[in-house]
Amino acid sequence: MAWLFLLVAGALEVFWSTCLKFSQGLTVPKFTVCTIVGMVLSFVFLSQATKVLPLGTSYAIWTGIGALGAVVVGVVIFHESLSPARLLFAALLLVGIIGLKATSGH
Repeated sequence: MAWLFLLVAGALEVFWSTCLKFSQGLTVPKFTVCTIVGMVLSFVFLSQATKVLPLGTSYAIWTGIGALGAVVVGVVIFHESLSPARLLFAALLLVGIIGLKATSGH
């Protein structure tokens, strides 16, 4: 269950960071509220995951999911460029997330 909590926390991190972009510097109220609610819920799920999983593993995977998800959202929704170098480093993030999960012992 802890891994599910961590996955949800990471997905919520992608959600709130996307809402942050849409909030235009926290000036659009509905996206500002979504950002804050998403942040709080993301932390709630992360805190539940860290009850069972090691802190370093949990935090690294949570931020990795958020970073990788933000790259995907940036490319798909905001039409940011996806150069070969960006693709390589996004792939390295994914490898790091999988590696931390595989070696966590949980």
